[in-house]
Amino acid sequence: MAPSTVHAVLARHGLSRLSRLDRVTGDVIRYERDHPGELIHVDVKKLGRIPDGGGWRVHGREQRPAMKRGNGYDYLHVAVDDHTRIAFVQVHPDEKGATCAQFITDAFAFYDELGITVERVMTDNAKNYTVSAAFQAALGDRRHKTTRRYRPQTNGKAERFNRTLLDEWAYARVFNSNNERTATLQDWLNDYNWVRTHSALGNHPPASRLPSTT
Repeated sequence: MAPSTVHAVLARHGLSRLSRLDRVTGDVIRYERDHPGELIHVDVKKLGRIPDGGGWRVHGREQRPAMKRGNGYDYLHVAVDDHTRIAFVQVHPDEKGATCAQFITDAFAFYDELGITVERVMTDNAKNYTVSAAFQAALGDRRHKTTRRYRPQTNGKAERFNRTLLDEWAYARVFNSNNERTATLQDWLNDYNWVRTHSALGNHPPASRLPSTT
């Protein structure tokens, strides 16, 4: 078996680096915060909009030259709680500071309803987070952590969720319009948070780690 194939399999299971294994037991070392709300990971994923009538997934790639181009993008604003993996997502037309501020405000309210008090927020070093007065004001007294430069894996839980979001929702089936796809997001999120099991959580859904008061 080619070394590259071995590496790909190990990477898929989070075992590509020796530092992620206990050298004595061989168990996977998973880094996570101790309790809900201690840290939430925040990110934005850019997603091409689907034209009315469907895109190339409906009509086939050979029809692409005849199809209208320039449908623009949706911006998926994502928050993932480090301990529970409970996710919150909104679709917005941009990723400006004011939009990020509104998103994080709504995210705090969402987690608060679940009994989770957010203490820290991690983002990348984009100006819409680090420079935006609106976003910094929305954080209040919560600590703002940023990823190490050129090390997006620092925000790995958000990056991993984004991949799942695309694979299991955005590209999971054929949609005939952008509105049709967007309308299914909340149902998918409900399943992800309350039903879908996660190997990192002992094959339980994220909701299993919610505070007992909820």
